[in-house]
Amino acid sequence: MSSCARPSRADKLDEVREPLVRYRQSVWVSVGESQSQWAAMEAALELVEQCGDFERQLSENARSMPALLDFYTAALREVDRAHREFEQAVAGLLLEPGPVQNVVTHARGKYRRLSELMQTTFMRHLEQGAWPVAGRLSNADVFERFVAPTLKQSGARVAYMHVDALRYELGVALEKLLAEDAPVVLSAALAQLPTITPVGMASLLPDAGATLRLANDGGNLVPYLGDMPVSTVAQRMDAFRRRLGVRFMEMRLGEFVQRSEVIPKEVDLLVLRSVEIDSQLENDPQETIGLLPKQLSRIRVAVNKLRAQGFAAVVIAADHGFHLNGSAEAGDVCMKPNGAWDYVAHDRMMLGQGLPDAHNVVLPSDKLGIRGDFAAAAMPRSLAPYSRGHLYFHGGASLQECVVPVLTLKLEAVAPEPRKVAVTLSYKNGAKKVFTRRPVLEVLWATTDMFEQDRTLEILLEAHDAKGEVVGEPRGSMVDAASGLIHLQPNVRLSVPLKMSDDFEGRMTVKVLNPQTLVAYQSLALDTEYNA
Repeated sequence: MSSCARPSRADKLDEVREPLVRYRQSVWVSVGESQSQWAAMEAALELVEQCGDFERQLSENARSMPALLDFYTAALREVDRAHREFEQAVAGLLLEPGPVQNVVTHARGKYRRLSELMQTTFMRHLEQGAWPVAGRLSNADVFERFVAPTLKQSGARVAYMHVDALRYELGVALEKLLAEDAPVVLSAALAQLPTITPVGMASLLPDAGATLRLANDGGNLVPYLGDMPVSTVAQRMDAFRRRLGVRFMEMRLGEFVQRSEVIPKEVDLLVLRSVEIDSQLENDPQETIGLLPKQLSRIRVAVNKLRAQGFAAVVIAADHGFHLNGSAEAGDVCMKPNGAWDYVAHDRMMLGQGLPDAHNVVLPSDKLGIRGDFAAAAMPRSLAPYSRGHLYFHGGASLQECVVPVLTLKLEAVAPEPRKVAVTLSYKNGAKKVFTRRPVLEVLWATTDMFEQDRTLEILLEAHDAKGEVVGEPRGSMVDAASGLIHLQPNVRLSVPLKMSDDFEGRMTVKVLNPQTLVAYQSLALDTEYNA
């Protein structure tokens, strides 16, 4: 590994690529732990390359806030994707002092440097202008712009997905995933400040653009639509119910994917709520970042179920984005500015009144699109929060927190005919026990159809326990980091390492799944007998 790590620290990228290419032809490709480490090194290489390229391009493409937003949505968001995929690849690796840790530290440092340059530029433009930017789509207008017109069409049914913490680069990944099944259009929206869930979800409600305001209730922030509080899920859903009555229905997205009931025909608007991305990253970002592909895949399954039930359109929106601070250090904290601050939003924004300083921007609330009881808002100039220890954060103002996707899909009445495929799954020539938490399985898509020879087959690979819970997922460069998909070539046997959950032992079933329906193409029962 040292032949890869040492040149990367000096950014001699060609010297890094050569050993990676040699590795792919190596016998060590069949060793799960080796695959995981090399996948992390490849992800680090891409991240370092992306950071270097975009650092050179930033100043020329960010001379105004509109120019910066255009650059971010068209290209610069790729560095956030590369960083997320790098952190997904690193998650679960045992990083001891040495070459691998050196590469990881170097890559994180490069992202940190570019992120701060992006933030400095963003905050400078924010001080000089206003939010949301004139002429740009505001999240508070999403319902009226994308959902309401479909509801006015006779017999048209629309599903409105609220996905907590779906930041823009994840929206790009989701767009690519959904484009396999239906026409999809991706738009960039500007999130409502502060970028926290109660405010962001309230901004997605009907009439939010005209009536949303934030009240100070004894030091607590309470969003209102006119005179109606909408800080809880029940209150927000009542806002839809008051407008649509029996034509409205809501549920958790995961519940919709799992249930077999048909949505009643009188329902024209179905709101599906997903909180998994935010809750998983809030609880343990280092361990759960690898679960993001699963959430995108569940959205795809939901879209295909909606089409089967006669929905004409799907609108997918997010309340806010997030920043991943993989290189948090002891000094990564911003001192709060002087003033009387009534409310602190996730340690990234304060509402009240006070004065700016060298470390903080303080702006009138109305300049930031915040209507209501709070006179001003304070924000760190940097990507540091107001308290230590945050690896995952939102609440404030940054490109990663404030730029969110809106995806719109028009669904055809009839779903494409599912492909009939034959997939075989095996482990060590028929062995039924695994002795390592990084077992390597072999997957083969066998076909003699001449029309299949130039195509690929998308699959999901998961290990389930007796209750159907996921206890093992694939790792390695053959796994799409955004979607978790594996693309099989016809008649080519592929070695895929699984990462087993640390707290699982016993009988499991490894399944090859159709990503559109989650129906199993093939399954394999195995028992664990880990070496001590």
